[in-house]
Amino acid sequence: MKNPPVMDATTRRWRAALFLFMLATGVSMASWVARTPAVRDALDVTTGSMGLVLFGLSVGSMAGVLASGGLVRRRGGRQVIAAGAGLLVAGLLVIAGGAALEVSAGVFCGLALFGAGMGLAEVAFNIEGAAVERTLGRPVLPVLHGCFSLGTVVGALLGMGLTAVRFPVGWHLAAVAVAVAAAGVWTVRAVPAGTGQEEADPEDPADSDAASDTASDAASDTAPGAGSEDGGGRHPTGLLGQLAVWRDRRLVLIGLIVLAMAFAEGSANDWLPLLMVDGHGTSATAGSLTFMLFAVAMTTGRFTGGPLLVRYGPAAVVRASALVAAAGVALVVFSDNALLAGAAVVLWGLGASLGFPVTISAAGEGVRNASARVAAVSTAGYAAFLVGPPSLGFLADHVGLRNAMVVVLVLLGGAALITRALRTPPSGAGEGPLGAPAPGARQSDLV
Repeated sequence: MKNPPVMDATTRRWRAALFLFMLATGVSMASWVARTPAVRDALDVTTGSMGLVLFGLSVGSMAGVLASGGLVRRRGGRQVIAAGAGLLVAGLLVIAGGAALEVSAGVFCGLALFGAGMGLAEVAFNIEGAAVERTLGRPVLPVLHGCFSLGTVVGALLGMGLTAVRFPVGWHLAAVAVAVAAAGVWTVRAVPAGTGQEEADPEDPADSDAASDTASDAASDTAPGAGSEDGGGRHPTGLLGQLAVWRDRRLVLIGLIVLAMAFAEGSANDWLPLLMVDGHGTSATAGSLTFMLFAVAMTTGRFTGGPLLVRYGPAAVVRASALVAAAGVALVVFSDNALLAGAAVVLWGLGASLGFPVTISAAGEGVRNASARVAAVSTAGYAAFLVGPPSLGFLADHVGLRNAMVVVLVLLGGAALITRALRTPPSGAGEGPLGAPAPGARQSDLV
């Protein structure tokens, strides 16, 4: 196997920018999650009503996720990241105001803005990260998502400390918004133009207009590997292009795996502090500490999972990960010992850590039309990550939050049964009607 390309200054800055902003988004998400008990108390709502407030995050996120892939294909990743960063900052400020004024509708609207920014930016980041992987010939996505998890550790620690001293939620989230804005400005300046942008369809006026608006920018500021990464050839564009990739049976199975693994991660992000407070009778500070343990486990798994992926392959690792996560969830749900349940979140976090980045890599590995495939699987993952967990709040009103988590167990078990789809396709085997693997595809690009 030939040595990976040497990283030039432009690519190094590109990769560092992605790492920085993923860290910032992790801090912002964990800052919100760690303060959910305080926000719930300030708003004086039930668990079911809190689920309705959280649905604002789902609505905004799904709007952002569904729009992001097409926008990246037309405008390139940098412009989409810039829009996402602006919405993230605006959302945090609105949430801060809603919490300070104790207005549920304000928090709902802020979460919708925050979610839209997160959805736009994170799908674009996965496309950017996959492009960096192809440029460098070595793994990037697990570490990229590890930076998000590291940010959640920082945010959870900050949230735990500020919860303990009863620092106002509004001021806390406003300060985080300022930090995210600073990181966003530097990131947008460092990311090259045109990543993921595809050739416009001359029969589609919208594509033609988008191409004419961005062609000169992309030509003058494109890093190695940026732009259309699909190796030439024509593919359906717009909504048709985003839907056409699902004709590949392997991609459908990969989408189901990422759906289950993202649901497991998102359930912890949305409900773990309240699960410990309401389900196990811990204090709010202990609930924040438990979430921090989960975030540490996620971070550890993502930064250290590379060697396991190289040695055993993605299918075996994700299968084991799903089973480990299921064991952790089962202990949290069925154990009446709060200390044991708190310790079990380490298994939950370790098991959920690699599912999302590995499946994203598998979706774009060695095939043409990679940006559309990555966007499609990212959409499936974020749908589970953001829409599924809030629905657990409504179920919890009937069966309790602990019992509602059985849904997570079922999904993890199903994912463990279909991980064969993550095996690298044989060279020349093709990927359904969308084309064969690209020349030079390697196992290391997946892991």
